Amino acid sequence: MTIPTSISGFPRIGRDRELKKAIEAYWKGNATLDDVRETGRELRVRHWRLEKDAGIDLIPSNDFSLYDQMLDTAVLLNVIPARYRRLGFDNPEETLFAMARGYQGERGDVTALPMKKWFTTNYHYLVPEFDSSTEVRLNGTKPFDEYLEAKSLGIETKPVLIGPYTFLKLSRDAEAQELTIDEGLVDAVADVYAEVLRRFAKLGAQWVQLDEPYLVLDKHEGDVSLFKSLYSRLLPARDSGVRVLLNTYFGNIADIYETVKLFEFDGVGLDLIEGRDENLKAVEHHGVAARTTLFAGVVNGRNIWRNNYAESIALVEALQQVTANVAVASACSLLHVPFSTKGEEQLGDKVLRHFAFAVEKLEEVREIADLMQLDDDAKRQSTALAANQALFDGSRVVADEVVRARIAALADADYVRRPERGERQRLQREALGLPLLPTTTIGSFPQTKQVRAERARLRKGEISQGQYDEFIRRQIDDVVAKQEQIGLDVLVHGEFERNDMVEYFGQNLNGFLFTKNAWVQSYGTRCVKPPIIWGDVSRAQPITVAWSSYAQSRTAKPMKGMLTGPVTILNWSWPREDITHEEQTKQLALAIRDEALDLEKAGIRIIQIDEAALREKLPLRESDWHREYLDWAIPAFRLVHSAVQPSTQIHTHMCYSEFNDIISDIDAMDADVISFEASRGDLVVLDAIHDAHFETEAGPGVYDIHSPRIPSVEETEERIGEILAKMDVNKVWINPDCGLKTRGNDETWPSLTHMVQAAKAMRANLD
Repeated sequence: MTIPTSISGFPRIGRDRELKKAIEAYWKGNATLDDVRETGRELRVRHWRLEKDAGIDLIPSNDFSLYDQMLDTAVLLNVIPARYRRLGFDNPEETLFAMARGYQGERGDVTALPMKKWFTTNYHYLVPEFDSSTEVRLNGTKPFDEYLEAKSLGIETKPVLIGPYTFLKLSRDAEAQELTIDEGLVDAVADVYAEVLRRFAKLGAQWVQLDEPYLVLDKHEGDVSLFKSLYSRLLPARDSGVRVLLNTYFGNIADIYETVKLFEFDGVGLDLIEGRDENLKAVEHHGVAARTTLFAGVVNGRNIWRNNYAESIALVEALQQVTANVAVASACSLLHVPFSTKGEEQLGDKVLRHFAFAVEKLEEVREIADLMQLDDDAKRQSTALAANQALFDGSRVVADEVVRARIAALADADYVRRPERGERQRLQREALGLPLLPTTTIGSFPQTKQVRAERARLRKGEISQGQYDEFIRRQIDDVVAKQEQIGLDVLVHGEFERNDMVEYFGQNLNGFLFTKNAWVQSYGTRCVKPPIIWGDVSRAQPITVAWSSYAQSRTAKPMKGMLTGPVTILNWSWPREDITHEEQTKQLALAIRDEALDLEKAGIRIIQIDEAALREKLPLRESDWHREYLDWAIPAFRLVHSAVQPSTQIHTHMCYSEFNDIISDIDAMDADVISFEASRGDLVVLDAIHDAHFETEAGPGVYDIHSPRIPSVEETEERIGEILAKMDVNKVWINPDCGLKTRGNDETWPSLTHMVQAAKAMRANLD
């Protein structure tokens, strides 16, 4: 019996980030919107043909986006807040970009939609907003156009949409609160999805995939009834002839599987990587509806390591004990991995053969399905299976006994900083002499074309290390002078020498490997190139001390030393699979601890240890939060800073996430100050800070650095006022949302000047 193959989605930025380059050229006025559209079309065609040539049966369409699929879904359902419609753009793309980035120009001045992390990934989605004018209806033809585009090439695709349950659960109202979902809204949303199914049936589509990752979260009151209400209304539309694949990923749906079974979907996608045991038990216990095909998500869409075919085959065979209708699939979209290992030959075959990026994962899906169609004897004799199993013979392990002995020697006292935080904060106020509402930035300043060009010249050998260092010194001199000129209280050196906050550290740590072109989309046109943890980790040499010391020598004001925390390095790298995440994080923590102590010895009085990604890998089920993650992630951060002197002030920073429900755990990190992205979330985290009696001093971001808008002094004052209404003025810091690396100088300096002016005005009002 032929076993079908399917993937949930494919990277859209292109092998060489063609989409990023085209869109950014358009934003800068160097390309037209037609140029962007043509680049998108070329990429879709190229990717569909790759997937077809790889032997994928159910090829996705509408997984492409100019910015974000959640944003596309909002536009498709006409969930476009009035402030964006009033801009009156002539084409939908410009409205979409305004929703994603904000807009400031002749048509008006609007901020962007909130942006949050997509479940436990480093991908960010735009949060749909329902306002009083929202009228849910089908708006636009993007999914249908892309389906027909593929069909014109002779490629039958499986259109992919964010499902209605996930869409509503992730949407918010105009006050950034959870939606009040009444029967009228359920009817309206279900009607749109039913219409979408009917239209695809008329176009000849055989399958439509509805992604419902929110099903893997804990279910709260009304969640199951909402799911039932939506699908009982829209599923009758499949009578028109199209089959519906309910696709889930990032966890298990054991607590709702029985309900899913009763709906008799044509296909159900199960993540057998992150939700393996629970999903298998649910299938074995409840069975499978006769018309349902189980899409076995056995190829990991979130790592770069080769699949263990023997394990995947065993999982598929376990499902086949319950039903004959099984397809081999990716566990989630391949959006979260780089494009291809081709072009990374510098790593050497002994290393590269262990990796599979998106293109190679297509081959893995097909090869597993082919192996499943062999009898046991043929499998045992298969050269493909033998070659695969040779990758898992244990010969790849790269161990450092010194590192492991150091971890074994750790004691409870190594995770505790003395004295208590309140006493430390008193000592730090005396030592630093900062005013109320001290102003600072998160760390990085704009990396201009010149900065990137000089780094490239060094890499190519066109300039010497000495010439490059002199260039960096000039950049630091300039940025320190500008910060002093506008009146910032705590300065940073700008991080001009750093290519990336994780990769830069990895390059100075033992145990890391680096790629040339393994880019992954983080949000919009922002792409990251995570390093690879290959062996045990230790600090190869001091990393930041020289540049931080130089910067401090250029000013009498406090200069922050800037470090990336161990949990963030792990979460924004490709971690090993042969040892636990906990053990890898301890290794990283010891390496960064060495750096923190050296910074302190060099006279740096404020050290920021960024844990931008702490929340990112928090398990989706609350019952797993502490046992599987927080119980080792929080101590790892404390291990980094526990040995510094009481008068040394420890800062940390966190990026877009839901902080409210782990606010006490964040406080338990025992930092002295935390800054975090908050402006796009309308500062809703302030209520959690207030209610938790948060002890850490905090700087909720007062303006959004992911938007090119320049906030006015008055706007920033209003934002500071909102913060002071919920926080003790003695514990408030004033800072932007995040680092300024990706912004331009023309936006950065006016925005910071306004921020400082607003802080001084508010400070004066307090006197």
